[in-house]
Amino acid sequence: MRIAIASDHAAFDLKAELAAHLATLGHEVLDLGPDSIASVDYPDYGYKLAEAVASGAADRGVALCGSGIGISIAVNRHPALRCALVSEPLSAALSRSHNNANAIAMGARLVGPEMAKACLEAFLAGEFLGGRHEGRVAKLSSPAF
Repeated sequence: MRIAIASDHAAFDLKAELAAHLATLGHEVLDLGPDSIASVDYPDYGYKLAEAVASGAADRGVALCGSGIGISIAVNRHPALRCALVSEPLSAALSRSHNNANAIAMGARLVGPEMAKACLEAFLAGEFLGGRHEGRVAKLSSPAF
């Protein structure tokens, strides 16, 4: 799979570690930045990641910031994205099987590198179950208001 990964400055080191891990698993990595620990705005990188997945440039996305909250909100502003904020492997797996998530977000200040790797692996291994979940997932891309 081609996996897009993006972060803010707070998650720069975790981004590098996860990108390397993805490569060892045989995935192609599209690193959308940033290139250093200099302060950046997480929405800019969340939007880049959302566009990469929505356009088909990447199959899945991994969004990282200090808490994971801000960047997940940014990614989810794109109607084609379903980005789940996860902190352990079960929620990462369920995000795929029940919600057909095409991106996950994690907080570098909250999730250590080994747990982040476990979440990433569970997310990538998951398959959407469809069935009773299809109608619910379809509503996620429809205007609610």
